[in-house]
Amino acid sequence: MRVEPHLKNFMNPDLVEAGCDEAGRGPLAGPVFAAAVILPKDFYHPLLNDSKKMTEKAREELRPIIEREAIAWAVVEVSAEEIDTINILNASIAGMQRAVRKLSVKPEFLLIDGNKFKPFDDYKYQCVVKGDATYASIAAASVLAKTYRDEYMRKLAKEFPQYGWERNMGYPTKEHVEAIIRHGYTPHHRKSFHLKQLEPTLF
Repeated sequence: MRVEPHLKNFMNPDLVEAGCDEAGRGPLAGPVFAAAVILPKDFYHPLLNDSKKMTEKAREELRPIIEREAIAWAVVEVSAEEIDTINILNASIAGMQRAVRKLSVKPEFLLIDGNKFKPFDDYKYQCVVKGDATYASIAAASVLAKTYRDEYMRKLAKEFPQYGWERNMGYPTKEHVEAIIRHGYTPHHRKSFHLKQLEPTLF
């Protein structure tokens, strides 16, 4: 017997909706990744949830399923350099907008995770606080953004092994902060994320 889904499949039953989310707003290093996903109206998978509540194994298992079964999907990255230039909120919004523009099917409505977005092109949208735990399409976008970003950070960790990015994904762990103090910043660090503001909470 099929279990009833805990995520809603849509806000507007008659519109083609894309869910949008990002991963990597809080790290000291690496890009922010954003994704947009259009799912079939009846999409269901028992593992699908807010990516932060899923295990790494579950996210990796679900990623190819989303990519295969989605009507359209897109993932983009916004570099640390651009984050420093326009700030992390604007970079996150820009990333989601770019992901929408990359979709092979144009959505009629956007579901945005969080409470801030900016109008662009002619898209109608709705911001949804905790949207990745509410709508399946936003949850799917969160899974893609998270898995693509983690994969990217693991590759980056091979170039800069002293920072432990394969474990901390660029977030301000004690290990990461101590590595910055010892070895300095890399070109992949966000210069606008000031280390001194973080030290008291980590030592």
